[in-house]
Amino acid sequence: MKMKFTLKNWKMRQPNYNIYPSLLDAFGSYINSSQIYQEYYGFAEEPAISEDQFEQQKYQDLINKINRVPFESEAADKGTMFNEVIDCIVENRKSKEMAFVSTTTEIDAIWKDRHFTFNLQDCKTIAKAVKGAICQNYQEGFLQTKYGVVKIYGYSDFLLPFRVVDLKTTGKYFAFKFRNNWQHIVYPFLLHFNGNFVSDFTYLIYKWTKTGGEIFEEEYTYEEIRDLPKLIDIIEQFIEFLEANRDKITDLKIFNLQKGTT
Repeated sequence: MKMKFTLKNWKMRQPNYNIYPSLLDAFGSYINSSQIYQEYYGFAEEPAISEDQFEQQKYQDLINKINRVPFESEAADKGTMFNEVIDCIVENRKSKEMAFVSTTTEIDAIWKDRHFTFNLQDCKTIAKAVKGAICQNYQEGFLQTKYGVVKIYGYSDFLLPFRVVDLKTTGKYFAFKFRNNWQHIVYPFLLHFNGNFVSDFTYLIYKWTKTGGEIFEEEYTYEEIRDLPKLIDIIEQFIEFLEANRDKITDLKIFNLQKGTT
């Protein structure tokens, strides 16, 4: 008798790997480092870094991300704080971790000794676009690969009835900047896996300016017949990287192991 694999059946099978979307983004940055280097340094007469050094930097960034090595980043913290501001407006609540003070035009935010000021009207505009969303919605699912079962998991920024929205912040923006990211494939896949057939995905992008910001959107639609093979392929490539660099990986959660487990 053939077993129908429900979510419960999948959870009973121990996955060989645990992977989340931003790991795939970091892996993509590493394997496409030459192309990215040309975009940033290709026209520079005296580039600040060589292509080999850039590739090594992307490699180390990926290893550090796999190992969850703490790092300080003003840009990342600013983005996290902005996201929390939007979540608080959408959910009509106070932040448990950050201090916010509003004026008629601005929101001052303080967290981890960081202090940033955000344009109040821009924050309201973005919050209005995702009004009624479930914020930081956790999803998990399982994928069969040639290397065994993989658990994929993560938090989508905003889940609306018919759309997933991911908020991005950036200092520079060009059209379809995030098309090589994996959130617009992973999160619809996870929703479909769990019986919630939401296929539309929007990157809601806020570009920092001196007086506030500019808002852009990138829209994608998940098509399983086209996108699922892509997801399987990148995950299998990533698994091959993990196994080839296993001696450098100290956080064994990605192998569904704990420290000291063989």
